[in-house]
Amino acid sequence: MAEVILDNLKKVYDGGVIAVHESSLDIQDKEFMVLVGPSGCGKSTTLRMIAGLEEISDGVLKIGERVVNQVPPKDRDIAMVFQNYALYPHMTVYQNMAFGLKLRKFPKKEIDERVREAAKALGLEEYLERKPKALSGGQRQRVALGRAIVRQPKVFLLDEPLSNLDAKMRVSMRKELNLLHKRLQTTMIYVTHDQVEAMTLGDRICVMSHGYIQQVGKPLDVYDRPVNKFVAGFIGTPTMNFLEGELKEVNGASAFVAEGIEIPLSGKYGELVAGHLGQKASFGIRPEKVRIAKTESELEGAEKVLPGKVEVIERLGDSQLVFMEVAGQPFNAKIDSHYEITDGDDVWVDLALEYSHVFAGENDKNLTLSAKA
Repeated sequence: MAEVILDNLKKVYDGGVIAVHESSLDIQDKEFMVLVGPSGCGKSTTLRMIAGLEEISDGVLKIGERVVNQVPPKDRDIAMVFQNYALYPHMTVYQNMAFGLKLRKFPKKEIDERVREAAKALGLEEYLERKPKALSGGQRQRVALGRAIVRQPKVFLLDEPLSNLDAKMRVSMRKELNLLHKRLQTTMIYVTHDQVEAMTLGDRICVMSHGYIQQVGKPLDVYDRPVNKFVAGFIGTPTMNFLEGELKEVNGASAFVAEGIEIPLSGKYGELVAGHLGQKASFGIRPEKVRIAKTESELEGAEKVLPGKVEVIERLGDSQLVFMEVAGQPFNAKIDSHYEITDGDDVWVDLALEYSHVFAGENDKNLTLSAKA
């Protein structure tokens, strides 16, 4: 087992294109770390540098106590699972799983023991004599995992392994990966663009954008306390609401102001934004934290209530998404599925300051982060 340390790791391609800026990350022994972000954010490039498939332009990479910048991939004691499975079509499941061990000249008895043990753990025992074309997508993915497991590496690297599966199979495979990590107790580094996978799989998640690490933390910490607007908007389904406006002083106190909107920022919130008055800002609140009602009196006691107009409703069974317009800006709420509401209804919206965030300044940082402790 091994800790993986990235110390100011950087990747520059020909022409001076920087794919990964100076990135530092300490992945603990036996941890399930998820690198998540949109396409082009540098997550796969970072994984490939760890694997030795991309040359490191600058910085230091350590696996365990060893610096591996110049160590070939085969000598790093890692195993990688790719998005496209990369199985040999002419080989059986057994042969695919055993191939890497045969290349390393392991004894036949040990190869057989390792392959059958991995097959049992992954529910592949009855498929060992089949070829990949006779397997489902989920079964092929398990074979790819099995081929990595038999290596018994210090570190598993997984590059978007579930992206080719349908929605139902992805849910099933997320569960299998969680159980597999608990069983193997091995360091795993997982790359995905799917924030649901990140939230459900990772012990910690590392959110990336444009080659920079934006935030690292436990999934719920990142969800509840995003450091900037990018993280707040990327993590969470449906995405966080943002009202665009400006921070101003109103009647001697701090407030968020936009056309038709004036939200007083009292107490600690006012103190935290005071140094940014006069700047453009975004007021954010997650859809599941929004309360709506057909009459203003139903929201009695709310800190700030604004009128809204329902445009579209998506009914999901356990809940419903209400897409609205609030003060000329798009806004949505995730509410109980049995609340009676229809397209075109006039509603009132509660913007609970307790659950809200204000983003402004450099990198659209979360000014109210310390109020969420």
